[in-house]
Amino acid sequence: EATPAAIVRLTMALKLLSLGRGASGVRWELIALIEAMLDRGVSPVIPVQGSVGASGDLAPLAHMAAAMIGEGRAEVGGRLLPAAEALAAAGLAPIELGPKEGLALINGTQFCTAWALAGLFAGWRAAANALLISCLSTDAITGSTAPLRPEIHALRGHRGQIEVAGAMRGLMDGSVIRESHREGDARVQDPYCIRCQPQVTGAAMDLLRQAGATLEIEANAATDNPLVLADAIVSGGNFHAEPVAFAADIIALALAEIGAIAQRRVALMVDPTLSYDLPPFLTPDPGLNSGFMIAEVATAALMSENKHLANPCSTDSTPTSANQEDHVSMAAHGARRLAPMVANLERILGVEALCAAQGVAFRAPLTTSAPLTAAIARLRVEVAALGEDRFLAPDLEAAAELVRSGALLAAAGIEMPALRG
Repeated sequence: EATPAAIVRLTMALKLLSLGRGASGVRWELIALIEAMLDRGVSPVIPVQGSVGASGDLAPLAHMAAAMIGEGRAEVGGRLLPAAEALAAAGLAPIELGPKEGLALINGTQFCTAWALAGLFAGWRAAANALLISCLSTDAITGSTAPLRPEIHALRGHRGQIEVAGAMRGLMDGSVIRESHREGDARVQDPYCIRCQPQVTGAAMDLLRQAGATLEIEANAATDNPLVLADAIVSGGNFHAEPVAFAADIIALALAEIGAIAQRRVALMVDPTLSYDLPPFLTPDPGLNSGFMIAEVATAALMSENKHLANPCSTDSTPTSANQEDHVSMAAHGARRLAPMVANLERILGVEALCAAQGVAFRAPLTTSAPLTAAIARLRVEVAALGEDRFLAPDLEAAAELVRSGALLAAAGIEMPALRG
């Protein structure tokens, strides 16, 4: 299996940053070739597997270096060609490596860092979607906004929790559904999946920021070996990707928990004993139709898969290279597993969005807030409300794509917490 071109290009850009620290002992011509390959769209074919994340990402980066010397394969202009032909098609020529340059190219953490960054950015977008969609779910079950009061979150003090609660207050401001049950509601409190969204997803966002800080440092680091210092060439260990492995593991934990609490909201909305008068499985004609019954089952499967994938990779070391490299980080597959985890999370959130929009519609003539109404309208451009049972697979994928693309967030138009700043 080949690494996606976007990850390959990010790997190459990160290698430029690393070489740019000036401690790798390479000629300018080598840097210029990487720049030109990026500029002209020449992407080496790099297998997704083969790195244990120590001595750098040796096997993947070797495929990148091979293309630079005219070996292996590369993609250019949508065509997969022998690397020498791909370079020639872009008006480039293979480079003959000088002393130290082969080591500088194949040694380093750029491959695993690229995968981890991609998982981080996509995961943050999914987390922001979770805030929006959870507000829809809160109105769908006529939940309370009292747990969003700023005093509650200030008393605890966690940045993510404070910002999530603030974003949710903004999203739900003006909801007629919410105002309709401020008085006379017999329920004392909502289930945790509604009430504790700031505490859970806020904590997850704090973890994502922590991982982001680590990866920002790593993205700008010199991680090959040996390094050329002011007075000596010294063999060290900057190639060991333990920081990336730890970052990937905590991103995985955050993704799994965002999905876990979202799945519980889906289960809440389809259960008539808990959803506060919504019809069973959110179908207008229960009994004859199963509504979102199996969609909820699918979210349970995706949630469970993500829990399994969230098990740490950084603790799984094995010796290699005749025990010289006797402790490794497993950062590469730890980072690569984030992509399917994000895809699973996007699908969970897509199902939650469909269920929540359906639930809000059952509260008519009461309406939700303006931002949430806009998000529902954007959803309905792609997916019609569910009446009689129909083949749902295309609808579920369309909803997941709206999460993936950020289209629902754009429609709502509310400022969300930022990964940096």
